[in-house]
Amino acid sequence: MARKLLRRAFILLMLIFFYLPIIYTVVFSFNSSKSLSKFESFSLKWYEKMFHSSDMVNSIYYTIAIAVLATLISTVIGTITAIGLSRSGRILRGIVEQINDMPIMNPDIVTAIGLLMFFSTLAVKKGFVTMLTAHVMFCIPYVILSVMPKLRSLDPNLLDAALDLGCTPMQALVKVIVPETVSGIISGALIAFTMSFDDFVISYFVTGNGVNNISIMVYTMSKRINPSINALSTVIIGIITVGLTVVNVIPPIVNAIKQKGKIRKEI
Repeated sequence: MARKLLRRAFILLMLIFFYLPIIYTVVFSFNSSKSLSKFESFSLKWYEKMFHSSDMVNSIYYTIAIAVLATLISTVIGTITAIGLSRSGRILRGIVEQINDMPIMNPDIVTAIGLLMFFSTLAVKKGFVTMLTAHVMFCIPYVILSVMPKLRSLDPNLLDAALDLGCTPMQALVKVIVPETVSGIISGALIAFTMSFDDFVISYFVTGNGVNNISIMVYTMSKRINPSINALSTVIIGIITVGLTVVNVIPPIVNAIKQKGKIRKEI
């Protein structure tokens, strides 16, 4: 009994530790004063200032645009690469997997400096394209790592069977392999989106020409007290909450509807 109480108390403390700062940020985003410790009255003025600030609006636009594009590009490249590796020899697959792990194990600051030197050597003008390229680069390994386990669990003769039954290689890929690995692809895409949306270190080194994402904007604003940061953070929390709700709630509802339809047809 005492152990159960201690476990529940520990879990409760951990939840408070993780979620109290989020709740604090949301509450004080509606504070009428600049104080970050005393709530005076309810107000939306910090949201008004945020949406009237071209820098903040642009940071939200660049963050979402780069995260979406990086997710789409890295998911396609990572999925195709993983499928190719699954059909490759053991030696080649082992070498590529080791190379794939390097960006994940490498500290962000080292990757950022390396990309900065690379773009500077090629005399590439830093901005939207360089940031997008960098995000695609560090998102691809996560997609490969998410898709590979699903490919290993497939029957190795599945692709050959599809080809023997008349499918072209592209049809076998789209109609057989991709549907069987869709859960791994979605997981990789979600991880890629999160990594891109949240990145600061690499983005800070490869950006330029006023192209700032939310992380860079918050860093520049943190040097002075600006409650608009709370409003911006609350908007991000809202976007993430809606995204998680869509991903976790809608699929079970769709499956339940499909099962009811099957039961009605059987009856």
